[in-house]
Amino acid sequence: MAALLNLSTTTPAAPHIRLPASPYMGNIKILWPSLPSLFVSKSCLVLRRGPQRAMVVCSAATGAPDPEASAPLGRFRLNNLGPQPGSKRKNKRKGRGIAAGQGNSCGFGMRGQKSRSGPGVRKGFEGGQMPLYRRIPKLRGIAGGMHAGLPKFVPVNLKDIEDAGFEEGDEVSLESLKAKGLINPSGRERRLPLKILGDGALSVKVNVKARAFSAAAKEKLEAAGCTLTALPGRKKWVKPSVAKNLARAEEYFAKKRAAAAAGGGGSE
Repeated sequence: MAALLNLSTTTPAAPHIRLPASPYMGNIKILWPSLPSLFVSKSCLVLRRGPQRAMVVCSAATGAPDPEASAPLGRFRLNNLGPQPGSKRKNKRKGRGIAAGQGNSCGFGMRGQKSRSGPGVRKGFEGGQMPLYRRIPKLRGIAGGMHAGLPKFVPVNLKDIEDAGFEEGDEVSLESLKAKGLINPSGRERRLPLKILGDGALSVKVNVKARAFSAAAKEKLEAAGCTLTALPGRKKWVKPSVAKNLARAEEYFAKKRAAAAAGGGGSE
C-alpha cells in the first residue's frame, strides 16, 4: 500500500496547456454547440471546460500539444459570426419611481426639463445661448453649401480647339464643340455657358462665340486674327418694382452723360 502511495505521489502531473488563440473576431459562443465536448488525438486529450474554455492535456512523454489537436475547431462562416462579447449592450431602461429599484428619480434628477416627461430638448440646443454650430465660421465653397465652389462655365482650352480640326472661318461655339465631340456636358453642366482658356495656341482664324474669355486666351486669339464674340449672360431675376427703378436710374444717368458730352463739345 505504501509502495502504491509512493508511486502515486512521485508520478509527474501531466501539463495543462490552453488552446492557441484564434484569429476569429466574432462570438465564440455560437460555435460551441456544434463542437464536441471531448475528443482524443494521438498524444493529447482536449477537454471542454465551461462555455468558452478548453484544455489540452498532453502525455508526459511528448510534452507538447499535438498539432492536430491545436488546429482550429471549425470553419467560421456568415451563419456563425457574431459580435465580441460585451461589445453590444442593451440600453438601460430607466424606471419611473421607487418600485423600479433605481432610486427615487431613476437617474433623471429632481428638477429641470430633462427630468420631466416629453421629448426633452433637441440636439444642439444649449439652453438659449448661441449654439456651437452657429458660433463657428461657415465653410467656403461646396463644403459650406453656398454653391460658391460649383463650376460656372464649361472650360475649353485653345489646344483642344486646335486638335478638333476647325478650318479657316469656322464658328467655334458651344454647339459646334458638342457636334465635334470635344465636350459632352451632362446634368447641371448642360445649362452652363462656354469659357475659352488660354492653354495652347491656335493657328487658324475662326469666329469664337463664348460667354467669357480668359486674359491669355483673348490675347492669343486677337494675335491670331480671330473674331471674338462675347455672348450676353442670363439676367438675374428681380422684382418688377426693382426693375422699374433700375430702368429709371439708367435713363437718368444716360441723360447726364449725354449732357456732359454736349457741354464738353460746346466748350471746345
